[in-house]
Amino acid sequence: MESTGSGTRTPPPTPPREGRLQPTLVLATLSAAFGSAFQYGYNIAVVNTPHQVGTSCGRRVFQVFKSFYNETYFERHGTFMDEKVLLLLWSCTVSMFPLGGLLGSLVVGLLVDRCGRKGTLLINNIFAILPAILMGVSKVAQAFELIIFSRVLVGVCAGISYSALPMYLGELAPKNLRGTLGTMTEVFVITGIFLAQVFSLQAVLGNPTGWPVLLALTGVPALIQLLSLPFFPESPRYTLIQRGDEETARQALGRLRGRAADVEAEMEDMRAEEREERAAGRLSVLNLFTFRALRWQLITILVLMAGQQLSGINAINYYADTIYISAGVEPAHSQYITVGAGIVNMVMTIISAVTVERLGRRPLLLAGYGICGSACLVLTLALLFQSTVPELSYLGVICILTYIAGHSIGPSPVPSVVRMEIFLQSSRPAALTVDGAVHWLTNFIVGLVFPSVQEAIGAYSFLVFAGLCLLTVVYTYVVIPETKGRTFVEINHIFAKRNGVEIPEIKEEVTGVGPHIPSVPAKETAL
Repeated sequence: MESTGSGTRTPPPTPPREGRLQPTLVLATLSAAFGSAFQYGYNIAVVNTPHQVGTSCGRRVFQVFKSFYNETYFERHGTFMDEKVLLLLWSCTVSMFPLGGLLGSLVVGLLVDRCGRKGTLLINNIFAILPAILMGVSKVAQAFELIIFSRVLVGVCAGISYSALPMYLGELAPKNLRGTLGTMTEVFVITGIFLAQVFSLQAVLGNPTGWPVLLALTGVPALIQLLSLPFFPESPRYTLIQRGDEETARQALGRLRGRAADVEAEMEDMRAEEREERAAGRLSVLNLFTFRALRWQLITILVLMAGQQLSGINAINYYADTIYISAGVEPAHSQYITVGAGIVNMVMTIISAVTVERLGRRPLLLAGYGICGSACLVLTLALLFQSTVPELSYLGVICILTYIAGHSIGPSPVPSVVRMEIFLQSSRPAALTVDGAVHWLTNFIVGLVFPSVQEAIGAYSFLVFAGLCLLTVVYTYVVIPETKGRTFVEINHIFAKRNGVEIPEIKEEVTGVGPHIPSVPAKETAL
């Protein structure tokens, strides 16, 4: 017997069938993740890291992109742009990415239902290849507007992939590998961030001549995915439950699992999931908020997504250069410290991916948020007293690296696994639409509000993040059950108890006779 965190006893999970990493499963994961999640990470970092650092009155000089904006304006008008207008344009460039992400999250539910999981990822490549071309020619065309517009498009790409990719990987994976494959979303996000940091070094492409290539590189993973992903199967769950094509679903599982016994056992799991969905009906975004049987699942993804963004990761990134310089790092060398932090981020995320099926989801979430909250508390003290005790500036650097390690263990990778697991397939597209919208909205709000908060209360802003980390820890401990090794149906039953609803046992009237008939929804409300 196991506790879900609130004292409620639930039956132990059924022993997992040890699904194997078949070559098709591995290659499909690499193709899907590299061409999707990579775009998210790369385009987050690529406009923030290319810089020329110098000291003039103790401040950073213009980044190479800002210089291009100014030079373009001078070519058109014979005078340089006002600094306030320049900063406004640059802020617009940066903020267009989360705006595009929000737009992408709003259409992803419709796409994954109409085009399938794999089909959505393939269509999404349009929003990576087209802006890559536009950004690559922006310097020759002397049009910084192309960069701003392209940032919206790559944001749409990131918004779609952020929700569609975990769904695709989670439905491809056997349940004993679902956590590992689910964390691949974050692994490739971090890989994209790290490569953007490396390519953005002044000695590589982060200079006035190399930046068009730097921006255009975002199209390469999309092109690779466009050429490789069609050779891999669509989600078997989508094929069986929504398309009603049992034979194609069985063939796909054969390629993904290998053993006939595993294929038939998983086909039965999917039929059981379909029977429960047939009773509940398909849910849209609107009636998801009023459906009692999914109340705590919905609250959980809202808490996890908001907690991920409000735990202080953006604030840490904002403060990092200042803390490095206060610790005695030369301004021109701070970019290399940033790359080192990227290495820590990537290594810890990979460790999380390796251990998530051994330790479970809850321990990684609890440990990660606990480390982040503690690092924020210590960092507050270091920032407050480093003027009195200069050596504390080194402690600030340690706190940043510790925070990044903690965030990489739990808050970054694990929510993408949990949010996919706690909803059955019929409500998953609507849930991930809500989830993605919350993710991008909080991302945008934090980026907009934090500078003002930081200016008002300074180092004490990290106390706010420490408190939010603590609240997320409490919620995780009390509400979120361990989903490791459980089927989607078993997880649904656990939440049913907390939601105070009963799920009737529905038996299949006829099995093994005639073609499979896709479930007909009992009720459905359009968005």
